[in-house]
Amino acid sequence: MADTTRAAVDGPPMQDVDEWEQLLQTRYPGGGPATERAPEQFRDYRAEARPSVKEFYRLNHERQTLQFVLDKKREYLALEKRRMTVWEAMEFLNTLVDDSDPDTDLSQIEHLMQTAEALRRDGRPRWFILTGLIHDLGKILCLFGEPQWAVVGDTFPVGCRFSQKIVFHEFFAGNPDSAVPEYQTPLGIYEGACGLDNVHLSWGHDEYLYHVVKDYLPPEALAMIRYHSFYPAHREGEYGHLMNDEDRRLLGWVREFNPYDLYSKGRERPDVEALKPYYQELIAEYFPPVLRW
Repeated sequence: MADTTRAAVDGPPMQDVDEWEQLLQTRYPGGGPATERAPEQFRDYRAEARPSVKEFYRLNHERQTLQFVLDKKREYLALEKRRMTVWEAMEFLNTLVDDSDPDTDLSQIEHLMQTAEALRRDGRPRWFILTGLIHDLGKILCLFGEPQWAVVGDTFPVGCRFSQKIVFHEFFAGNPDSAVPEYQTPLGIYEGACGLDNVHLSWGHDEYLYHVVKDYLPPEALAMIRYHSFYPAHREGEYGHLMNDEDRRLLGWVREFNPYDLYSKGRERPDVEALKPYYQELIAEYFPPVLRW
């Protein structure tokens, strides 16, 4: 049988990696720091999702298997791709700017600074502001050759039953793990209340960045980085049977962070050069000069 998915896999299913986050704003209407849209402006995201977005979710749901996740962890978590400062990683990520995006001409650094500046205006702790600044740096996976469906998108556990509340759940019918009986129970390969640290989530920028920075930030910050795309848990209330008490506490911080992530991207362009000294000092307060990526 001919491989009818190859062309879609070889090219980006969405215009750029930020398109997924734009869809999230439609899926989860609400207010937040610097939000510019009223709740009544949010519509039926599934009905209005472009074919490219649906193709993204099809690829993501069909290809994020337990074996895929384990393979990617072996490939990336040795952190042998590059050695960079945090600011160099931000500049590296900046090359992801897509001139075809009709909704914004902001660079990736400007996106990161908008989140951080919203936290700063609200008087959040310095580690919280820093988390906002760096939380999407794992998207440099795209620059290492990973396709969008292996970098962004809602994350979810693999190795157990896929929750019905995961967006576009129907595409899991094409995932090979859906034919593995061991994975078709709520627990699957896991034990009850085993803790999310012992659960394999679908691969993407969250898990990758968590391992890059896990030795340098407080647990609350690390949870924001590792689970901010875990929408089935922190917005839909799923997978509680895998969590322990510490997970539930930390997901409260993820929910605290979420509005800044979704709603801080306004029209005002931050002055990167003027803000750079403040953020370089903040980075140096928590991180060594060079990190392994």
